[in-house]
Amino acid sequence: MTGFARRTFMQGTAAVGAATQLPWLLAPQAAAADSEDAPTASPAPVRWLETPPAENVGSTWGVSWPKGALPADQSFSLRTTGGDQVPVQTWPIGYWPDGSLKWSACAIGADTPAAEEYVLEPGTGLTPRTKVRVTERADHIMVDTGVLRCRINRSGSTLIASLSRGGREIARGGELVCQWQDNVEDAEDGGTRRARFVSDIDTVEVEQDGPLRAVVRITGTHRSQRGREWLPFTVRLYLYAGAEHVRLMHSFVLDSDGSSDFIRALGIRFRVVMRDQPHDRHVRFVGDGHGLLSEAVRGLTGLRRDPGQQVRDAQVAGRATPPVDTFPDNVRTRLHLIPTWGDFTLSQLTSEGFQIRKRTSPGHAWISVDSGHRAAGFGYVGGASGGLGFGMRDFWQKCPTQLDVRGAARDEAEVTVWLWSPDAPPMDVRFYHDGLGMDDYPEQREGLEITYEDYEPGFGTAEGIARTSELMFWALEATPEAERLVAMADTVRTPPQLVTTPEHHHRAGVFGDWAPVDRSTPERAEIEDRLDFLFEFHRDQVDQHHWYGFWDYGDIMHTYDGDRHTWRYDVGGYAWANSELSPDLWLWYSYLRSGRADIFRMAEAMTRHTGETDVYHSGPYAGLGTRHNVQHWGCSAKQVRISTVAYRRFYYFLTADERVGDLMRELVDADRTFLTLDPIRKIREGEYSPDPNALAIGLGTDWGALAAAWLAEWERGGDETYRDKLLTSMRTIGELSQGFFTDDVRYDMDTGAYSSVSDVAGASHLSAVHGLTEICSELVNLVPEETGFAEAWLRYCRLYNASREEQEAELGRHLGNLNLRQAHCRLTAYAAAKLGDADLAQRAKDEFYQGEAGYPRNLTWERRRVEGPSALNPVDETDFVSTNASAQYGLAAIQTLALVPDRF
Repeated sequence: MTGFARRTFMQGTAAVGAATQLPWLLAPQAAAADSEDAPTASPAPVRWLETPPAENVGSTWGVSWPKGALPADQSFSLRTTGGDQVPVQTWPIGYWPDGSLKWSACAIGADTPAAEEYVLEPGTGLTPRTKVRVTERADHIMVDTGVLRCRINRSGSTLIASLSRGGREIARGGELVCQWQDNVEDAEDGGTRRARFVSDIDTVEVEQDGPLRAVVRITGTHRSQRGREWLPFTVRLYLYAGAEHVRLMHSFVLDSDGSSDFIRALGIRFRVVMRDQPHDRHVRFVGDGHGLLSEAVRGLTGLRRDPGQQVRDAQVAGRATPPVDTFPDNVRTRLHLIPTWGDFTLSQLTSEGFQIRKRTSPGHAWISVDSGHRAAGFGYVGGASGGLGFGMRDFWQKCPTQLDVRGAARDEAEVTVWLWSPDAPPMDVRFYHDGLGMDDYPEQREGLEITYEDYEPGFGTAEGIARTSELMFWALEATPEAERLVAMADTVRTPPQLVTTPEHHHRAGVFGDWAPVDRSTPERAEIEDRLDFLFEFHRDQVDQHHWYGFWDYGDIMHTYDGDRHTWRYDVGGYAWANSELSPDLWLWYSYLRSGRADIFRMAEAMTRHTGETDVYHSGPYAGLGTRHNVQHWGCSAKQVRISTVAYRRFYYFLTADERVGDLMRELVDADRTFLTLDPIRKIREGEYSPDPNALAIGLGTDWGALAAAWLAEWERGGDETYRDKLLTSMRTIGELSQGFFTDDVRYDMDTGAYSSVSDVAGASHLSAVHGLTEICSELVNLVPEETGFAEAWLRYCRLYNASREEQEAELGRHLGNLNLRQAHCRLTAYAAAKLGDADLAQRAKDEFYQGEAGYPRNLTWERRRVEGPSALNPVDETDFVSTNASAQYGLAAIQTLALVPDRF
């Protein structure tokens, strides 16, 4: 083994107010940051992704640093641009191969004044006045933010035993709830069976214990009264210093195939202590925009007898009313005759409408209150002596959802945030057709020819997919004023996110070949305008075509149907994109270059979706993703090109999100699935028996995905086994006579080593468009000692779009009619940049503008509006846009501009 693989690594601990990390610190290089020749780390500018928040709840973000500039255990300070020091908690989340710090995570507390901008730099940070404190006991964990005390159970059904402040309990009994049934509709033989499930805790772990941020991870399953376990879950609780809220990240895995197990409802429930008189108890829901519904359990407005302006104003404002004995007698003596409204429901069953209802108590009719378009997903119940604020992010986008308040007239109210509304039809994830007679491979290949759907019986299962939801709960001293309730709702809608600038990330040299937006020449400006056009078109298509829903939100469609003026949502492989040709990468690189908030938020939603719903997290396909289809899980092509960590690394390092970190770590052993599932089984010629030491794992989308997972694990300081497999695979790829063009290879799962079955050259147009390009460009820079690998990759980049004569001269044969030449112009540009070859640079530019299987230069880049009887809703169309072409045009432009800028 060469390079880093021969060096002696030492496992160490590096944490600054953080959970334990296990970086591989290279002994010879650990002190590199102290040498005179070491790179320097410029201070990192830090700003809010959107605007400074009115309701600061704390924020966590990631910052990149140049190779060799900082030691792994570097501490940092944070100040405003005005020079005021701000307490900050930092910890390492990524390392360069020399052991120096690559990524640091940073957090500020909820009591930090939200300045316009900050500066993060190496140094000793300000000691916080308020710290979050974690106390572990045998049966519970107590987290004290300085304002809120959160008691977390270690066992049982209740996750959060209590939320209290100032010695007063606000809410208790926080648990997960689920309603199950065995059929979608009542069966003819007697109806549908139903059952209730609640959370059952398995493990509880403190992942981080302050001083400004605490994280507690809870795992378990939902359990019925009869003892059946279903729907494994992971819940993370985030508590920041000075906060009066807890952020809750809820993830679950669907561990049944959906044929006889249906989720009727799924949610999180708390009981809220109600101490005030019914007329001093308040219910609030935030609807469209900043619209606020203000209700009292026992209303004192609109009565036949007037309690007085002072009483009415206080109740509407959410303040305690004057003492009852000061009320007019004609009101005071009749309070018991005013109905108390104990139950309230806001249901958002579609993205286009919500309804609010209330009733006095069970057994009595529901009364319609009002309705609207898109609710904020935020509510409150309580009174003058305290209450609970509760909210769910992406509430209307992930419909059907619901907020329930029950029993507000009793001593305890019950609040449920429903991730799947009980008012909606049961969740139905069954496959959408009966197979159409496609019972063998030849017939299935025929189906692929007509609908582009790769069908196979039994493969269109949702068993093993997952979904994550983000919620927030506030323990409040009293009913907040309207303005603050609206600010809290905005916080739920768009959690405040701190970021650094594109220029800082670019100087740090992370994520390979890209450069900040550049409009310095007319040609560059034209390309930048077209990149904006494509992003904004797809962004707007999400809303125009209502790409929302619990399982769907975050994805976009594959191809448009101009005849019907809609995307091909019902045509096999032309429906949901499922990361086909890397729209995830396109969005993240577009954000890195621009720093635009709208691009970040779209990429964030896509990462949440594609990493959970399009990937299997348990079962026989664990570690694999599903190719594009009418349903996200419908296609029989289960592949690592969809589950690839290449699509997740951006969000993890930019936000330090632990859930995405889990998803990346899940995939380090994805190669094992090749023992049970041959991805090319339908077209393979000859006999093939999976051998763990001779697996048919190709060098394109397969190895690229495995390498991304191993690289992420190496960067994060994880198990060194994966570093070794990555380095071994790189070395042995470099030793293959045809390098990346080797058409038939075998892979040793134990070591990561490759060998060739034959020296016949070949290539697929898909090999380098699912993250391989980006991962290889990073690896060549990270591991320069692997010269054979670098040469093999350079050769692939130079020859893919080369002439047939050039290919025959070097490979012994030409590669046929390869597709996606425009997308691969960035490979030509890479070769031009590495070799300093002006002819290759011009060839790259020509390939980009030729637009083969993409967008040629002479297109008319404009939208047209279609409405009226031609389309169900008004929509924008173009003559040329598809998601695949957009993603590849975007990546080609971004990387080619960065590699050969002098050509533009």
